Amino acid sequence: MAKDPVCGMEVDPKRAAGSRTHDHMTFFFCSQGCLKAFDSDSHR
Repeated sequence: MAKDPVCGMEVDPKRAAGSRTHDHMTFFFCSQGCLKAFDSDSHR
């Protein structure tokens, strides 16, 4: 399991709403909303 960096929810990477690679790390998201929030503030 992975942790959504926006909301902290545990996410199964196989069922994630999306993923992004940032600073050589891959992040997985529980929803499109969290994915969009990350995209607008990915420098955290």
